[in-house]
Amino acid sequence: MLTGPQGLPRTITGACASDLLSYVMARAKPGYLWLTIQVHPNVVGVAELLELAAVVITDGQNPEPATLEKAREHGVTILTTPDPTYAVAGKLYGLGVR
Repeated sequence: MLTGPQGLPRTITGACASDLLSYVMARAKPGYLWLTIQVHPNVVGVAELLELAAVVITDGQNPEPATLEKAREHGVTILTTPDPTYAVAGKLYGLGVR
């Protein structure tokens, strides 16, 4: 967890895995986790607009410093993992997150 309060601030209601911001904006719902390799500040704007539970940056990617700064300013939780998006999606599915 790179930004956000201790623990996730919202209940996770689902997940969306995509690197296209427009796809996420059309399909994600409040409370979703967003799995992506995108690291630029625009992910924070989308996450805030949609009231997502968190952004999970996958595949060992590191967010840009400006992304972390914006996330802290707007209270957006950003997590990272070395695992690829596909593996994270599978783990979430196994945990009941659809």
